[in-house]
Amino acid sequence: MRSSRPSPRPLAWIAVLAAALWSVAVLAQRPAPAPAPAAPRGSVSLDRSVLIDRVVAIVNDEALTQYDINEQKRIVLAQMAAQKVTPPATDVLEKQLLDRLITDRVLMQYAKETGIRVDDTQVERTIARVAQDSKLTPDEFRKAVEREGIPYAKYREDIRGELVIQRLREREVEGRISVSDAEVDSFLATMDAQSGGDVEYRLAHVLVVVPEQASPEQIEAKLRRADEALRLIRAGTDFAQVAAGFSDAPDALQGGNLGWRAPARLPSVFADPVRGMKLGEVSGVLRSASGFHIVKLLEKRDRNTPTVVDQTRVRHILIKVNELTSESEGRIKIDRIKERIDLGAKFDEQAKLNSEDGSAVKGGDLGWISPGDTVPDFERAMNALKPGDVSAPVRSPFGWHLIQVQERRTQDITSQRRRDLARLELRRRKSDEAFEDWVRQTRDRSYVEIRTDER
Repeated sequence: MRSSRPSPRPLAWIAVLAAALWSVAVLAQRPAPAPAPAAPRGSVSLDRSVLIDRVVAIVNDEALTQYDINEQKRIVLAQMAAQKVTPPATDVLEKQLLDRLITDRVLMQYAKETGIRVDDTQVERTIARVAQDSKLTPDEFRKAVEREGIPYAKYREDIRGELVIQRLREREVEGRISVSDAEVDSFLATMDAQSGGDVEYRLAHVLVVVPEQASPEQIEAKLRRADEALRLIRAGTDFAQVAAGFSDAPDALQGGNLGWRAPARLPSVFADPVRGMKLGEVSGVLRSASGFHIVKLLEKRDRNTPTVVDQTRVRHILIKVNELTSESEGRIKIDRIKERIDLGAKFDEQAKLNSEDGSAVKGGDLGWISPGDTVPDFERAMNALKPGDVSAPVRSPFGWHLIQVQERRTQDITSQRRRDLARLELRRRKSDEAFEDWVRQTRDRSYVEIRTDER
């Protein structure tokens, strides 16, 4: 299973997981429900003296309460303090959190209505993998989560939510994304012409969203907000602090950090300004279909260096574990396939008949695999095999695999790696934009009532 997997960091486990889960894929309108009054939430004491049970928003037929916002705010403030990021004003922070909670609730409702489920076994496997990547035992990891002020039960449900959203993304967007060889050629030619090499940028940004069909007055108000953010930055206010207080992007509370991006993964409105910027420089206010942006160039690096690696040619059979196939059903299926192969059935024929990914038509052939191309569980099992060997059933985030190593070699993959990275970056860009658009449309089709009079 191919992967481009970032290293998890404490305090950003959930965000890292969201980014990591979608990137490990094998290469290969609903009507709005009528609003209904929500049952009031039981009174909850946040500080043991103030009872909080106010409904602040209705999302389709579910209520969001002030308690929900306060609990999320408590966790976010603790994380921002640990990262030394100054939080925005309370009203700004609560508005951002409410917007995020509304979007999350819309997606969870849609997933439930359309049959997406993530069971406890999958949640625990994911947490165990994150703990392992963080070099912590399960008990140490649990204590580390709780030291951040996050109840472990809530952390588990947050992970479940991230897995559900990833399933949504895979179903609604990923399957329709494709990148042609011509697009890869064009991207590489453009990058060579514009930068003279394989360049990446580490960026931070502020996004002030302009709603679709906004009035001229609304657009003007949003522009004034973006101009004020830029004024504060140029006056010396820390960029991360301004992002936390002004940005409408999901990464606002992480200081607007976009991480490392190749030009192909930059929104077109960013691409030209960033190429001409110096380290530490901040752009002016940029306009796109989404709204107004401010970008800061934090770092720049050249990846165009020779790469020689040990490669493995491998094929596999995958039985997915999802809402249609349970953990035990998947294990039974893969065990039966393994028995047939042990009795003399050909691996490629069994892959064509049974494998549940795009490599099935090629007999499960994944081609030449380089270190880091696959998720850790798959890579560890693959590396332990001799050519011709077939593994025992291997569990990965995608389901159950049988793996057969065909041959190994040492290869200079500079050129091919460059094309693979270009294809991955183009695919990510398309996927990011398509998913953002799909989320916006899904939310627009939902009934959302914000009860400002009760806040």
